[in-house]
Amino acid sequence: MDPMEAIRATFFQECDELLADLEAGLLRMQGGDADGETVNAVFRAVHSVKGGAGAFGLDDLVRFAHVFETTLDEVRAGRLTAEPATVVLMLRASDILADHVTAAKGGPGVDEATAGAVADELARVAGVSTGPAGEPEVEIAFVPAALSLDASPVTDVVPALGSWAVKFTPLPALYRNANDALRLLREMERVGEMKARIDESGLVGIEDFDPELPRLIFEVALTGPNVTEGAIAEVFEFVEGDCVLEITPPAGAPEAAPPADGEEAPDDVLARLMAEVGAGPAPTPAAEAVVPEALSPERGPQAASSSGEALVQTTIRVDLERVDRLIDLVGELVINQAMLAQRVVEAGLARNGAVAVGLDDLEQLTRQIQDSVMAIRAQPVKSVFQRMPRLVREVAAATGKQVRLVTDGEGTEVDKTVIERLSEPITHMIRNAIDHGLERPDARRAAGKAGEGTVRLSAQHRSGRIVIEVSDDGAGINRERVRSIAVSRGLIPADALLSDDEIDNLIFAPGFSTADAVSDISGRGVGMDVVKRSIQALGGRITISSRPGEGSTFTMSLPLTLAVLDGMVVTVGDHTLVVPINVIVESLQPKAAELRPLGPQGTVLSVRGSHVPMIDVAPALGWSSGGEGPLGGVTLLVESELGLAALRVDAIQGQRQVVIKSLEQNYRQVEGVAAATILGDGRVALILDVDGLIAARRRSATGNPVLSFAQAS
Repeated sequence: MDPMEAIRATFFQECDELLADLEAGLLRMQGGDADGETVNAVFRAVHSVKGGAGAFGLDDLVRFAHVFETTLDEVRAGRLTAEPATVVLMLRASDILADHVTAAKGGPGVDEATAGAVADELARVAGVSTGPAGEPEVEIAFVPAALSLDASPVTDVVPALGSWAVKFTPLPALYRNANDALRLLREMERVGEMKARIDESGLVGIEDFDPELPRLIFEVALTGPNVTEGAIAEVFEFVEGDCVLEITPPAGAPEAAPPADGEEAPDDVLARLMAEVGAGPAPTPAAEAVVPEALSPERGPQAASSSGEALVQTTIRVDLERVDRLIDLVGELVINQAMLAQRVVEAGLARNGAVAVGLDDLEQLTRQIQDSVMAIRAQPVKSVFQRMPRLVREVAAATGKQVRLVTDGEGTEVDKTVIERLSEPITHMIRNAIDHGLERPDARRAAGKAGEGTVRLSAQHRSGRIVIEVSDDGAGINRERVRSIAVSRGLIPADALLSDDEIDNLIFAPGFSTADAVSDISGRGVGMDVVKRSIQALGGRITISSRPGEGSTFTMSLPLTLAVLDGMVVTVGDHTLVVPINVIVESLQPKAAELRPLGPQGTVLSVRGSHVPMIDVAPALGWSSGGEGPLGGVTLLVESELGLAALRVDAIQGQRQVVIKSLEQNYRQVEGVAAATILGDGRVALILDVDGLIAARRRSATGNPVLSFAQAS
């Protein structure tokens, strides 16, 4: 790959992170947390995006970011208050900025009319005028009234002792990249007490005037305890290739120590790094390209430890295909380790102490390698959650509702393969919550609620799975309306006796919709059934809890990873199955007094005062039963989102870690089976879908097969 293309790809990756930080900061400001640190963080995010975009010649992105940055600079300076309406405008601007980044990546173009309107509104709020391209017009007089200026040399303006002298000469690229000297002077004024002058010696007559060539030179003297060379250089961080900068320390200040023996000077390091990526020798300062902070090898200041040593957290970016390949190889390692253990047992070598110890060490090492590799793919769900605020704003605007999104558990980690496929179902569920769940402001006030509705998105780990909930404080599910629509569309017979849960699950039927008309948001009946199929494809399940007048909660329970699981290997007839270990509560052998008949074929088991349904796994999967009945074999008490159940199997072989292989991709979906795996002896074993077995047991008990689309897993 071309080195510049690699840097460009890295820039866009950093842009995604900066845009996420930008939106998070604006949401904090919207919540009332508009302190200086938050505002500065928001400003830095926009400034970083603009600086990197200028380096790659993304003019449209630079122009819009410059307008946005100007408004944020007014907020930082205290000349503009971050009122709710202003923050809402900035949120819209962050959406437009994200669209510009997407367009720069080669995605859909930006709506120029909308972007121009937002830019004009930002400029109006900031109190500046805009040119035809939507960027603030650059003033001829760069120096604000608050700055002290005269025509005398800088050494005559301030005492020489204790003052830093800064001289910078803008180059044409400074203004082409939407930067200006005024903001640089303002930034230096924040560093310390400043006195400045303009050197007009470079001005020429009108006959030699070139509007694209800057002629002014700025000389500044800075005094104060916080003034350091690093603080001054930070001001010019994104324009160091767009101007000629000279920094002179105060008189009497110690000179920088020369590099120690064997240590490279900074310029030598830069030259060596540029040569390594094939870019040739380091350019001169006047022609040096801007390298944004996001692209620097070491981002941000180094945190000093108590001993004075710098602590640097280093990270690397790795192509996802390489990580996937590593995951596959570790899975094969697990399978081969199990096969080796099986062969040793068959050869009768397991009794040998040295062989047994070696096998145990190999198994532990394999598990550690597998856990470490899986941790590489583990990522917080924050990347998915951060996409939702914009969705909420757009859907709220389209429906005319007032909505506030509350997120919780953004740091909950899950395998990347799961994260990549979470966005679509969560998007559908949030759109459904706003469009169908929340009432309009006037209806909410009439019901004694606040006009602004709340949608809550949360994630947490529970019983070895990740549980994601989308809830709202709306009107809840109108079960009478849902039932009548299902009857009218022939989904259920008119005389069907359904529980509240069964009626709620009707909304997962393909083509089902409660919308009165088709709109851009809903009405086509392709939302919740898509959610259900997506969750099922991940080996998960979805449940609904709704209270009329109080709202609804949709709960998705998903595996933490789609690669491996710890399971209990059991025997059912001539078949070997795997039961996920995280759902097993205990194993037991029931007595006759603990069994009770239920219906013509059903049986329940009494466990510590509670009755749970008894499921014979063999006939549940369509196999012939061994004839031993509920009292034979071993019973596994399992617990899932659908409740407790007792699974009867013939025998337990043992516990082991297995590699998950998709059965649906390689064969087809089978009810009651979640996936498959390869055992140590090379045989294929099926992994039980405990929720699917329990749901099938419930359907057979209630006699409502029409609900299979809603409850089957």
